Amino acid sequence: MHLVPIAFLVFVTVCAVTGIITDYMKRKAALEPLRAAIEHGQQLDPALVERLMAPERSSGLGPMSLMVGGIITCAAGVGVMILSIFVSQADKQALYPVMGAGIAVLCVGLGLVIASRALERYRQRQAQGPNGR
Repeated sequence: MHLVPIAFLVFVTVCAVTGIITDYMKRKAALEPLRAAIEHGQQLDPALVERLMAPERSSGLGPMSLMVGGIITCAAGVGVMILSIFVSQADKQALYPVMGAGIAVLCVGLGLVIASRALERYRQRQAQGPNGR
């Protein structure tokens, strides 16, 4: 009975630790050429060293990623609403709670789609500049 929350917490912990280890391994692999050059006594360009030592910058959230996530989430919400009809065949009281969950998921998906469009419009305005050109 108490195994489900424990399993969930173990899963979240494993995901977090895996992400940390993956980032560490990427960083180590990126610095390997620099270490090899130092060991061989080669002259290093300061700009190259600065570029390799700088942290990676993410490109941020993309409108396409939000749109895809929103479409998938909307589809899942519709699927849960359809599922509520089938579940209600076995238990009449389950119709509204399961349908409510589907509607909540659908609302999250619609929010992601709206955020995608808003982000795309914002980036277009930023690209046009302060005068709208």
